[in-house]
Amino acid sequence: MRRQNETKLKWLLEAVLPGRLVDTPTLERHGVTRMLAHKYMDGEWLEPVVRGLYRRPSVGSNSAEWQLVAHSLQHVMDYSSVVGGRTALELQGFAHYLPMRDDRDVHLYGEAHPSWLKRLDGADRYRLHGTKLFDMNANDETVKVDSPVGPLKSSTSERAILELLDELPKHESVHIVDTVFEGLASARPRRLEKLLASCTSIKVKRLFFVFADRHGHAWRRHLSPETFDLGSGPRALFENGHFHPRYRVSVPPELIPDRKAANGA
Repeated sequence: MRRQNETKLKWLLEAVLPGRLVDTPTLERHGVTRMLAHKYMDGEWLEPVVRGLYRRPSVGSNSAEWQLVAHSLQHVMDYSSVVGGRTALELQGFAHYLPMRDDRDVHLYGEAHPSWLKRLDGADRYRLHGTKLFDMNANDETVKVDSPVGPLKSSTSERAILELLDELPKHESVHIVDTVFEGLASARPRRLEKLLASCTSIKVKRLFFVFADRHGHAWRRHLSPETFDLGSGPRALFENGHFHPRYRVSVPPELIPDRKAANGA
């Protein structure tokens, strides 16, 4: 028994670095019972954060910064959480297109999210999404991005822009999406083609081509809207919007091609 407990403690010290988080299900998978976790707290190898969640003590601040939370989810607890949408774009150099706020939302995508996320300090900033926007073929459209606490698994910029479009019109602004599209000159058409084919949202695919046509990056000519299932019939999204003549989705007037041409005349 003593040797078993030594093995469990060895795992904890090696797998959960100082400052990292670990939850009860993860501890239990490695044989650390609640009783043993309390012993680890007595020995100052763990400290409680919220119910069902612990932290390895570290020198300095113990605030649960979102990068630390995401890194722990991915590398300690092995959740399927991926940083996506607006947050992924910020990580990958698009921050200058996005207004910076100290309390900005953190977008996490995954098949399941632990309930303790909603009990953390600042829990309201975590926007938790499922995986229904894409079919299984898009699961590998991720990239590792450096952060202050280590690499984070993040949606590629091509996947993140589709996730951002999915937030329109209720949770994101047309202006933000428009300015991010302006910076997508280096997007990879083959990756976009794969993602659009895997995307399950008619709304997102139609809006993608509205913005793609508007900005006319070089990759646009490699993508044919007719290749993808854009559904049938008009889709009303925006209050007082105008229907786009090609993609039959309501958008603000400034996104209608004729209006843009008139403004540029």
